[in-house]
Amino acid sequence: MSTPPFKRQYLGALITLALSGTALAQSQADAPLPNDPAIVQELSAVEVLGTAEEEVKESLGVSVITAEEIQRRPPSNDLSDIIRREPGVNLTGNSASGARGNSRQIDIRGMGPENTLILIDGKPVESRNAVRYGWNGDRDTRGDTNWVPAEEVERIEVIRGPAAARYGSGAMGGVVNIITKQPSDKPTASATYYINQPQDSDEGNTNRVNARLSTPISDTLSMRVYANYSKTNPDSRDINADHAALDENGVSTTAGREGVINQDINALFAWRPDTRNTLEFEMGYSRQGNLFAGDTMNNANNAFSDSLYGKETNAMYRENFGLTHRGNYDWGTSRSGLSYEYTRNARQAEGLAGGPEGAPTDLGRDTARLRSLRATSEASIPFTLGWQQVATMGVEYLHESLDDPSGLRQTYDTGTTGTGIDGTPTDGRASKTSQDSYALFVEDNIQAGMRTILTPGLRYDHNSEYGGNLSPSLNMSFKATDTLRLKGGIARAYKAPNLYQSNPNYLLYSRGNGCNAVEPNSGGCYLVGNDNLKPEISINKEIGFEYDPGTWRTSAAYFRNDYKNKIVADTEYVYRLGNGARVLQWTNSGKAIVEGIEGNLFIPLSPTLDWNTNFTYMLQSKNKDTGEPLSIIPEYTINSTLDWFYTPEWSFQANVTYYGKQKGPDTNVRTGEEIIGEGRQTVSPYALVGLSVGYEPNSHLRFRVGVSNLFDKQLYREGNATSAGAATYNEPGRAYYATMTVTY
Repeated sequence: MSTPPFKRQYLGALITLALSGTALAQSQADAPLPNDPAIVQELSAVEVLGTAEEEVKESLGVSVITAEEIQRRPPSNDLSDIIRREPGVNLTGNSASGARGNSRQIDIRGMGPENTLILIDGKPVESRNAVRYGWNGDRDTRGDTNWVPAEEVERIEVIRGPAAARYGSGAMGGVVNIITKQPSDKPTASATYYINQPQDSDEGNTNRVNARLSTPISDTLSMRVYANYSKTNPDSRDINADHAALDENGVSTTAGREGVINQDINALFAWRPDTRNTLEFEMGYSRQGNLFAGDTMNNANNAFSDSLYGKETNAMYRENFGLTHRGNYDWGTSRSGLSYEYTRNARQAEGLAGGPEGAPTDLGRDTARLRSLRATSEASIPFTLGWQQVATMGVEYLHESLDDPSGLRQTYDTGTTGTGIDGTPTDGRASKTSQDSYALFVEDNIQAGMRTILTPGLRYDHNSEYGGNLSPSLNMSFKATDTLRLKGGIARAYKAPNLYQSNPNYLLYSRGNGCNAVEPNSGGCYLVGNDNLKPEISINKEIGFEYDPGTWRTSAAYFRNDYKNKIVADTEYVYRLGNGARVLQWTNSGKAIVEGIEGNLFIPLSPTLDWNTNFTYMLQSKNKDTGEPLSIIPEYTINSTLDWFYTPEWSFQANVTYYGKQKGPDTNVRTGEEIIGEGRQTVSPYALVGLSVGYEPNSHLRFRVGVSNLFDKQLYREGNATSAGAATYNEPGRAYYATMTVTY
């Protein structure tokens, strides 16, 4: 029988237990006799206190996907395929506009992909920030959940709500922490082949091969290395032809999902000179090249863009290096790290004005370069001051620099405009920008009596461009009975402006159709970066319960995020140029609210049959001033899985995901015009059903075959939200998959 999917362990339990010996001895003289049955029963229920980080990961808004779960339901290409099935998680495009609708990324609790922080082994991954940020808040990116092949994942932690605030900027919606497999204590090697074949020939298939080697080099040194190659072909260029408008060449104006080729190699060396110290060095190189399917931001296709179908129009190169030290000492534990991430975003030049914004242009290729240098250090110290406590103190430093000559190439002519844009020269503008951030944080995990754990925290961030930000937090767990725990939390989370929004040298232009329609149009409008922006702020709250009588378990949580200072492209001009053209800026808008309910139910129907279900119901997710949604997500989502471990060799799985109604915005936020006609259409509720069977004849060989979307429910991208409502993405139909792993 498998390990229950939501089981947790305190990683520092043994260490903290040893360190707490002195405190227990001090109170022993006053303690009742240990043979008192009531005291023996009470002691048996005592849980060893862990660090604040470990305790926060026990919050209601946290779930864990294990390696075994991934093996039973392998994603076709991107880890987002399986992460999306956790409570509170969906896949959406970058904004409610529907632009880049098939570039679907992790959206936690309706806060949008830009508010989801992706970590790999606890280190933030920021490669998507090397992709130009568009007028509608869109990026032509698949996100950062595809840098680690599925076969190399030990577990994935999905952290939502107040629990995520401790991770700093960008975690207002939540955090996805992808934990890779560590070096083993004996020589092992494995290889995996995976194939996914859609039934519809218009949909792209996937082939993936992965190899791994892990071995001790000496008594104190071990290593792990893996390599991966994966290719997903693009959908057919005319996959949406019967569901979308056709351009002047008779080709569908919307495209399906683009293809992608992943190439990864990674090595990790772990040195343990003694029982107290561990030093890890990691280096990795990845390349993600797309296979263009024909999609453009505003569906403004032309003969040139159509000629690129199936070709590589962008490639992301990511190099990462990391050095981490972990210490276990008599006084407590420590963790320090230094990491460097270098991303090159090489792509076909894109239009920066009007309808062709975001569409490939015949201007060659250029490369944006993003560099991130990060240093962190923290120490956790157990002590007793009235109550047993574990305090954590830490510091962080981050330097980011972005150089994007293509994304910042837009010019204007004062001979036409009559006057210049303040702070933005006509041409020759610097294409590089940078910023530094510092952070100090302190957390305390407090055993406040036998039944209550309090976890207060305080984090201070200082950005070289935006000044300081204070993020307090408080999480609590109360053991009401032996089977019932009440949990809750509140935290202030934030996100600093990105390196495009804040850069006065970043310029976009619309000839008029993308400008506020109620204002006279003379010369169009320009959108320019704003170096006076404030960070986005959210007060995240959740409260709920966990009930575990030992045979089954359930939990539920109510969450609410009060969001303000969201950064958007303003629709009111700051001033006009000499020819009447309007100058707009990125600005902090009003307030928004996200509110909903999440729940889990796990029932072992028999010793070999497990039933696991989670749900999310969104009460609201909207801008409080306009009433428009922050992103297009289902009203509710239900994920249910039945695992049957028939014998040690054979296992079966049946799963279903049911998505509720999806509704797009009612107003075009750029023009201020009401959306009418097909732009008001919704996506009706639908279900995706999957079946699979696994066979492990021995410890060296593993097979699995299955079918996804059994009943072949397909959706088609019909356009952006202004013309297609919520029908802005492709949902692939029935597909068959098989995977084989050989281990030595």
